[in-house]
Amino acid sequence: MILKDLSSYLDSEVPLSFQENYDNSGLQIGLPGNEITSALITLDITEEVTDEAIEKGCDVIVSHHPLIFNGLKHITGNSITERIVYKAIKNNLAIYSSHTNLDMIAGGVSRKMAEKMNLQKVRILSPKANNLLKLVTYIPESHIEEIRNEIFRAGAGVLGNYDRCSFASAGTGSYRGNENTNPFAGEKGEMHFEKEIRFETVMLSHLKDKVISALLKVHPYEEVAYDIFPLANRNDYAGLGCVGELPEGMEELDFLKYVSEVFNANGLRYTRTNGRKIKQVALCGGSGISLLQDAFTGNADVFITADIKYHNFFEADNKILLVDIGHYESEKFSTEILYDLIIKKFPKFALRFSEVKTNPINYF
Repeated sequence: MILKDLSSYLDSEVPLSFQENYDNSGLQIGLPGNEITSALITLDITEEVTDEAIEKGCDVIVSHHPLIFNGLKHITGNSITERIVYKAIKNNLAIYSSHTNLDMIAGGVSRKMAEKMNLQKVRILSPKANNLLKLVTYIPESHIEEIRNEIFRAGAGVLGNYDRCSFASAGTGSYRGNENTNPFAGEKGEMHFEKEIRFETVMLSHLKDKVISALLKVHPYEEVAYDIFPLANRNDYAGLGCVGELPEGMEELDFLKYVSEVFNANGLRYTRTNGRKIKQVALCGGSGISLLQDAFTGNADVFITADIKYHNFFEADNKILLVDIGHYESEKFSTEILYDLIIKKFPKFALRFSEVKTNPINYF
């Protein structure tokens, strides 16, 4: 397989446009045209993980946390990042990362946490906004099915668990071509009226170029009229965090024990218990304290995340049980998401999970 096949697929399934502004997801090291035969999947890229990939003959490392966050001005081996970059290039080892965009997708990091906890009725905690577009175009009646199908194949028309969603209304279009035209119907220099269908559908913003390209490829007109509108609608199937319900309510201490077992988290930090029953659970993998207000709004009894600062615990205000399970513990299952995505598309591609425990934090 070619590296570009893998990177382009992941770019599409875990859209790069979903990542935060500070992030650096995508292909970080490697020539897109290089052939690859196997990949090592990991949460973090460390020197030990890099050595493991080389020893096992892997051509690419696929990680959740990116190796390169900031620009490198030199590669002299003075930092961990520089040493890994040098070693990867020297050994023709590609590196690809899906970070905050993997947090955002419907089946992302927080959803995987909810799955591990057997939560029910799971929904996005903080839905993503401003990433939906509406396409409106005008199609001659004779070509509506062909063009509609091509637009859908490009990824437009998906609303949650429904696809091929659109609206069509009949009308009459008009045009007059000058002497340099070759009209689909009618004569150049003469006014022509054509029975057309106004076709409307939605798409995620990162699909815009692909969908427009599909439209232009099959539309019979020399000049294709279309409009693209940004939508203020929330996308309830993409965003940060999630919230769901336990099958049965639990006492707080029993719940904390359950969380510790599920995530193998040996150093839980949490706010004061007050005898509440835990039923509604909000989660966010990684540093998710910014979603505390969303957890309040979602009527959660507990909010589980990581990297909570001292003063953040006061913000819980005894209204919610706030639990810090650790960054590594909250995101370690991201490797399973990446594995499932890749193997679904490339079932014969060799994939390995890293055997290196990359958590830099130890508990005494």
